[in-house]
Amino acid sequence: MTKKVAVVTGCAGFIGSTFVRKLLEDKWYVYGIDAFTNAANTLVTQETMSAYPDRYTVLQANITTITSIPDCDVLFNFAAETDVDNGNDNCALFIQSNIDGVRNLLSIIKKKNSIKTDKPLFVQISTDEVYGDSVTGTFDENALILPSNPYAATKAAADLLIQSWSRTHDIDYIIIRPSNNYGPNQYYEKLIPLTVRNLDRGKKIKLHNKGTPIRTWTHVEDTIDAIKLIAEKGAINSIYNVSSGFEQCNYDTVTKIISAFFMGRLSIKVPKLEEHLDLTYNRPGQDVRYSISCDPLKDLGWSPKKEFDKEIVSLVNKFKKEFKW
Repeated sequence: MTKKVAVVTGCAGFIGSTFVRKLLEDKWYVYGIDAFTNAANTLVTQETMSAYPDRYTVLQANITTITSIPDCDVLFNFAAETDVDNGNDNCALFIQSNIDGVRNLLSIIKKKNSIKTDKPLFVQISTDEVYGDSVTGTFDENALILPSNPYAATKAAADLLIQSWSRTHDIDYIIIRPSNNYGPNQYYEKLIPLTVRNLDRGKKIKLHNKGTPIRTWTHVEDTIDAIKLIAEKGAINSIYNVSSGFEQCNYDTVTKIISAFFMGRLSIKVPKLEEHLDLTYNRPGQDVRYSISCDPLKDLGWSPKKEFDKEIVSLVNKFKKEFKW
């Protein structure tokens, strides 16, 4: 039986750590690389290493400075700076990690000696934000990319770099562009865990642009199922969107979180709702709505299994019990 080997960068992050667990459950051998910044989940990483000591090895390193990777079948690149507000304030680190980090990984793959080992498939985890926003309509994989914030611009630049390297240096790739993800173990800077943490501290939730921006929510377990399926059965040198198709404005999302936090259920009427909200902040370059289709992924047999309204109450309760300063 052929042993499948993967290198996963960003292995201690939200989606990366969940994906590593999926690969290991499916008998893959995994070599993880992570810089272990403040967004890393060291507890989950340690638990996974303990559960799979013979098939999971982790190296603390930055993708911008590593000089080699182990021989593998697939390199999954989850490593990235992702917080939009941080990128708006100072995008230097985003350029370093999201663009130069990808360049370095591509350079390492390019140096692989094809006589001794095959070059791995490069799977880049991108974002739906590269398309920019649209008040109406939906972006498919052939849509032009028009990012509207520095974070999205660095991810778009990485996508273009990968495509150009493929043509110039004969590197196989797949670019995957997921919509907004949610689920257990997400870092607190993201909307759902941040809202729960603020409620637990008695602080108001700062909803930029009065909560009007619309986002599509895909559960992390659906996303990792999609990524693994695409890597195994997707067309080489292609782009795949990943989306549950469930979209709602941020105001409605936060209302559901507050309802679940205080009432233990979803309700359209939440007592003293406005007392928990700060609607005074406007984000520069705010995208009003993201919306993508994913027909090529569905053609591979994927469909989302998780429903936001069925998951949010238990998820909020989990974040309450696992409160982190």
